[in-house]
Amino acid sequence: MYSYESRIRYSELDETGHLKIEALLDYFQDCSTFQSEDIGAGTEYLKDKHMVWVLSSWQIVAERYPKLGEYVTLATAPYDFKGFIGYRNFWMLDKEGSRIACANTIWSLIDTEKGKPVRPPQELLDKYPIEPKLDMEYAPKRIAIPENLSRGEEITIRSNHLDTNHHVNNGQYVRIALDCLGKKCHVKQLRAEYKKQSFLGDVLVPYVGQTEDGRYVIVLKDKEDAASCIVEIQE
Repeated sequence: MYSYESRIRYSELDETGHLKIEALLDYFQDCSTFQSEDIGAGTEYLKDKHMVWVLSSWQIVAERYPKLGEYVTLATAPYDFKGFIGYRNFWMLDKEGSRIACANTIWSLIDTEKGKPVRPPQELLDKYPIEPKLDMEYAPKRIAIPENLSRGEEITIRSNHLDTNHHVNNGQYVRIALDCLGKKCHVKQLRAEYKKQSFLGDVLVPYVGQTEDGRYVIVLKDKEDAASCIVEIQE
């Protein structure tokens, strides 16, 4: 397990004074990044090996959202590797050690020269000890898309959406999807399924619908009608 401590900042709050769901995602993403950097398997290591970890899906479950100034601990641990796919849990604890939120993620290792999945070399696997799978309710890998979707306004990808891999960061897809929803939600569970990378100047077309049990689904498609990202919000 890898962990670090932090404190909830004003810039991370929503209108109610609690941590935003997208800020929670950022905390988790930073946690895995910090681990990789600290064990010598970070961005420079992967760049030299012509590899990159690409996120396939998020499932974030929030039991509550912390307030301004709260001290929190972020933790992460990989629990399985299968071929080119890695599985990783995350969790956030309060200062008493009670769980605030948890997450499950699925990653794919990509050869940047060939543009194809690649198995992690043993030296990379050795850097990530496998730990027990976190106790949480795991959602299906695929997000079901409702039939009746409403088309929203097109979004042009700008430089602020990109990360060091020069494509849209996974957290930015979630921010875009939440904006397209057009309403404030108290998110109990967030799921995101990443299908296709988007780059500077690309155009995304949002389609929004609701399932029979009340979950909101936002499908972000490219101009060729191919899904780039699917986001599901459960209140």
